[in-house]
Amino acid sequence: MNVTDSTIRPITPIAEPQWEAIAAIPIVDEGSPLHPLSLAAPTLRTLPIYHALGVPRAVPECWVREAVHRRLLAVARSLPEGLGLVVLDAWRPYIVQRHLYDTLLGMVEARYVDLAEPDLRAMTRAFVSPPSERADCPSPHLTGGAVDVALCNADGILLKMGSAFDEARAASHTVHFEHHADAAESRTYRDRRRVLYHAMIDAGFTNLPSEWWHYSYGDQMWAWYHDEPQALFGPSGPDSLEARWRRSLDL
Repeated sequence: MNVTDSTIRPITPIAEPQWEAIAAIPIVDEGSPLHPLSLAAPTLRTLPIYHALGVPRAVPECWVREAVHRRLLAVARSLPEGLGLVVLDAWRPYIVQRHLYDTLLGMVEARYVDLAEPDLRAMTRAFVSPPSERADCPSPHLTGGAVDVALCNADGILLKMGSAFDEARAASHTVHFEHHADAAESRTYRDRRRVLYHAMIDAGFTNLPSEWWHYSYGDQMWAWYHDEPQALFGPSGPDSLEARWRRSLDL
């Protein structure tokens, strides 16, 4: 399948998330541990982007829940020949979430000095969730259910998608090129986003409409978009040597 094929399904408008309603969805954690996606190679590629960019305390692995792992593998196998799926980020420590949010909020405050505080925080939230370790409302990436993904070619070269990962501008909105595709390059971006979007949605994920790269399964945002009565994943983290020792001593 050629990604510039005119038969690629359009992306229909995506409802903006209602964060208060999302935060009110109960979480009944299924209790599954996190799995390292690096073991899925060569079917699935990973590039822990925040670690590569030198973000303090970012982890050099992409950790996800098992149900997410299996769905990502299904996505990678469903892509047209010559395309690959790259996971850029998954589970994220609270301290990294705090750093990302505070950094972007500071930049937004410096750039838009006349905006009211609620507007500044809403603008920031479109691209970075407020940090939270609360059991009833954790940051999505703290659950192991949220992932940031992109496409690459057969050689593992990341494909341009019309805006860079984590670029806080209008072009990063998933449907941006559904309305701005009057040039060949723009149509290429549109079609690549369509391929990624439908492969992820067909595998059960949901998309954050302000970020073409952000998808989730099992967290509160997923539950809201899918009209589920509860989320599957609360805050989580990779197993540690200390935790293993503690369990062994308690036996």
